[in-house]
Formats: sequence, C-alpha cells, structure tokens
Amino acid sequence: MTQVDHKKLLAERLSARLGRRAVLKGLGAGIVAASTAGSFPAIARAQQSGHLKIASIKVIDTLDPHFTGFLSAIQVINNIHNGLLKITYDGTEVKFEPDLAETWDLEDDKTHVFKLREGVMFHDGTPCDAEAVKFSLLRVKEGTPASPHAWKLELLSEVEVVDPLTVKLHFSEPYAFLPVALNGSTGRAGTIVSPAAVQKYGADYGRNPVGTGPFKFVSWRENDAIELEANPDYFEPGMPKLERVTFVLMNEASTALAALMSGQIDGMTDCPMQLVDQVAKFPRATLYGEIEGNYTFLGMNCKRGPFTDINLRRAAAWALDRDTLVKQAYFGRAQAAFTPISPPMTGFFDPDIATSGRGQWFDLEKAKSFRAQAAEQGEVEVTYMMAERGPVGTRVAQTIAPMLAQVGIKANLELIEPAAWVKRRNEGDFDLYDFEWVADLDPDEAIYPEFKSDGAWNFCGWVNTEFDDLCKRAQVLLDTAERAKLYHAAEDLLMDEAPIGIMTHMPIYKVFSNKVQGFQYIPADLVNLHTVSLA
Repeated sequence: MTQVDHKKLLAERLSARLGRRAVLKGLGAGIVAASTAGSFPAIARAQQSGHLKIASIKVIDTLDPHFTGFLSAIQVINNIHNGLLKITYDGTEVKFEPDLAETWDLEDDKTHVFKLREGVMFHDGTPCDAEAVKFSLLRVKEGTPASPHAWKLELLSEVEVVDPLTVKLHFSEPYAFLPVALNGSTGRAGTIVSPAAVQKYGADYGRNPVGTGPFKFVSWRENDAIELEANPDYFEPGMPKLERVTFVLMNEASTALAALMSGQIDGMTDCPMQLVDQVAKFPRATLYGEIEGNYTFLGMNCKRGPFTDINLRRAAAWALDRDTLVKQAYFGRAQAAFTPISPPMTGFFDPDIATSGRGQWFDLEKAKSFRAQAAEQGEVEVTYMMAERGPVGTRVAQTIAPMLAQVGIKANLELIEPAAWVKRRNEGDFDLYDFEWVADLDPDEAIYPEFKSDGAWNFCGWVNTEFDDLCKRAQVLLDTAERAKLYHAAEDLLMDEAPIGIMTHMPIYKVFSNKVQGFQYIPADLVNLHTVSLA
C-alpha cells in the first residue's frame, strides 16, 4: 500500500467513525481538504465596529481552556483562543478542520504532522509557533497542577518540533478521538495558550487569558461582566467585525430575556426551555437550537452515605419516569435517554435503544425489587442539592423527588447558590444532584472522563476498572462498529451499577436580536462571534 493510499484509508476510517458528524469526510490524500493548500491569501483586515452585549447565564469557572469543565466558559474562551483544529457546521454535519494549523497530514496512523500558519501572534505580541504549541500540549498532558483534560493526550508519546512552523505528534497507538481532542473549543486539549502569559500569571492565567483569537481579553468584573475587544491582527480574513463584546454575567434568564426585549442586550448564550415559547412569539429575535450530543442525569454519591449501596442506586435509577420528566421538567422538548450515547453520534447510537433491553428505563416494580435488596430498609432520608442553573433550573429536582419517595427515598431539596453548588459537587459534598454533560461529539468524551475510576470529572466517585479498560481499548480502534461494541459494553456496566440515573437528551437554545447578523450556529453549545456584526 502506498503512503497516499494508507492516508486515504485512515481518513476514511476516521470519517466513518462519526457518520453524519464526519470528521474527515470525502478527502483524498492527506487529512482535510486544506492539507492540499499551499498558501493562504493576504489577510483582508476587517473594519471593526459595534459593541455586542450578550447575557451569559451559567456559571463561568475560569477562562483557562486547559482547566475549565464548563461550556459556559468555552463560549467566551473560544473567542479569545484558537486550537490546532476547529469545529465547523454546514447545517448537516459537524467537521473538524485546521485552525492554527494551516495543514494537517499523516505520516502513518500514529504520526500526525501540523504545519502552522505563518505570522500568527498572541495578543501579548509573542509568536504562536511550534514551541508554543508544544508548550500548550505538554501543559495539558503533564503540567502541574494536572489538567482535567490530560486523559485526551494520554496516548501522545512525543511532541516533535520539526521547524518553527511544523509540529509532529507521535502517538503510541492509533487514536480515533484525536480530532475531537485537538479542537480549540470543546476539545480544549488542542487549545493554544501564550507560554509567556502562563509564565507571567501562573495560577491566575484563567483571569488573564492570552490567546490568538479574534478578540482580546480586557477585564472580568466579578458578578458583572467579561469585556473583550477586537484583535485587529487576527489571521482570518475580514474578522472580527465587532469592535467590542461584553458578556454580561446574569444569573436570571428571565431578567436577561427582559433586557433583550427592551434592547439593553443583544443576545443570550443560553435560552432556558421555559422561555422558548416566549422567545418564539417575539418578532425582533431569532432562536437557534436543536437536540445536541448530550445527556442529563441524576448523580449519586458512591463514596459516602446511603448511595454507596448499589441496590439503593439501582432503585433510584429505575424509579425515574423519563416521560414525565420530559413533559414536566423539560417542557416536552427533550427526549428520554436510555444510555449516555446520544442520537447525533451516528454509528454509535442505537435508534432502537428503547426496545433493545439495554440501559435504564422506568420500571417501578423493578425499582421496588432493588429497594427490597438494599441494606437499609424503611425510609432513607437524603439531601438533593440543587441550584438555579442549567436549562430547566430546579424543575428536575422538583419532578424527581416524588418519584424517589415511591421507593422509600425521601429527598430533601436544598437550594444553594450556583458557585457553592459547583464547589460542593467538585468536593463530593452531596447525596444527590442533577447535571448535564453537553457538546459531546464522540462516545469517548461522553462517558470516559466523567466515569473513569480516577477521572477529574467523576464526581460520583464510581470505580470500575473493567469500564476503564473497555474505554481505553475503544480509543485505539478506528473501526466504528468495533468501537461501538466496546462503548456499549462500557455503558452497560455504567447503567447496571447506576452511579447515575440517566434521564434525557435535550436541545440547547441561544437567542439573538435580529440586528445581530452573521451568527453561525454550531450544535456544540458554542457562541462563536468571529463572523458576527451588528446592523
């Protein structure tokens, strides 16, 4: 097999693994059509004008891409930074294409070569070159403190600087998840940060981010706003179009919508489902959204308290009436989930999952049977911590509490401030909570970092080494069908031992005033403002 044929085959395998959301679809020699381009035209400088004000509804933890676990943070970060790759969407399929990389090619199935764009500078005036890329990748892989995204580069054995604009990544195994991992938004492992800024600010980099993106960070006023200004030297022709962007930090979505309707702000990064009908009737705004790669769940603490008992967890999981949750908590807009793998993951999602016998589903008699096997009989009293966060606020907890009561679990609902909620969840200081993992473009990111035994996001504290092994084996396979078998087996373990009760897959909505032009919706909960202008 020639080198060209080998690269074609690998590209086809990588493309096939995501079906509709193909990563490298329809490509010839090399990976991605841009790989055949020899150069880019001179940058056409944009004439920046306009000040966009957009409400950010959810908690933002840090603007350090290598340490955030929140899509609300990525919505800002992705306007400040770039990645080696970026996510694009044409209305039909999601693709991963070069961003800071001008070309992306393969020497073999374990060696990826990235040729960087010439002349790109960080906002602090330092060059974005091969050494900067190496710095960022190694910061994720082996930096101190440890990045929660380090698992994405576990198979990366060497970062070779070939020349100032060429980086060669050597992997120990073929790595099917690599295109997702190296995108500069949801992937985060491939987001490139200024080495000089990291060295200057240290642990405070997340409050002083310096990237190469279309907007420069200006300030972050706690509980008020995050201010950005245009990067006039941005490398994408004609971008950005805006002069300034303000992310207005607003806890109340209804207040944000009122501000939008009165013209005080121009958009909302998230539009909760309970407001969708109201937005749809408002003639001066446009709603964006569809069911994305995500799942919602009830999380149970496997490290302490009553839910260390597997049968009590199973009782709770099978007591969840998903159809009622969809109608009452999600306003009829979500769909019942049986496992974490969601519909957009073509090739992995089973359209007949509801009748397959796999996963979790509502079965009150089965739930009562599990409850009868639990160590503690009689009523078990637990604390269900909730916050006014997420697309439906506290409605999920209020809907679930009476369901749990049917199997002898009394859930005392505790409403706490969102930042305190995050802190307690991260420290394992809870019995129950509900949450959603969103913008998942591959089964690996849908379940592995959240539930691997020592995972930074395994807040439930569930441990199953067989699950870990199945996910690791799936990472190095390029055949979609074989990967799917391993992920389904891993899901089966997760659903059976029930550290979570799976609930729904849901749409994610954003809304903008009609004077906002050029917004390009990407179904990964992103708010990219690169192309946006104000009429």
